[in-house]
Amino acid sequence: MAEEGVRPHAGVRIEGDGFLLRAWRQDDLASLLRHADDPRVPRGLSDRFPHPYTRADGEAFLAGRVVDLAHPVFAIEIDGEACGGIGLRPHAGEKAHSAELGYWLGSAQWGHGHMTRVVAACLAWAVPALALHRIEANVLDTNPASARVLEKNGFAEEGCRRSAIRKPDGLHDLRLFGRVWPG
Repeated sequence: MAEEGVRPHAGVRIEGDGFLLRAWRQDDLASLLRHADDPRVPRGLSDRFPHPYTRADGEAFLAGRVVDLAHPVFAIEIDGEACGGIGLRPHAGEKAHSAELGYWLGSAQWGHGHMTRVVAACLAWAVPALALHRIEANVLDTNPASARVLEKNGFAEEGCRRSAIRKPDGLHDLRLFGRVWPG
């Protein structure tokens, strides 16, 4: 984890059609809690995204105790409010040319095509800025909308880890998507 306050990508601002990607700020706590504490949001996400999403969860996230904020981790701002997040976890060593992509969006913004555009804008910045040649993402079998977002952004499904994830309703498959850039 990054030390609190160490956020090398904090000055990055990526403007897109109807959204802004920017660093998370302490004053995002109220909107983070409002959008994250929706039982529909974590259904397709890892257990690092809890439900209920408490004030302590939001404070831990914003302090960098949940994800490494030294990595590119951005708030998705729509209509002046942080209502989701997108981030990349770069790999190291022989995999340093690649990263894992993750994202979420508050349910009030679902169905408007925002995430497809957000992923496209994030990739357009990240691939050259981080010298990436491969980005991968995992999608829970119950989240076909996320798979469509990736496919619309040129990702291909590369495999399936059967019964890889246990959720309250049972075991689920984890679909692996990847996209490669020449280099």
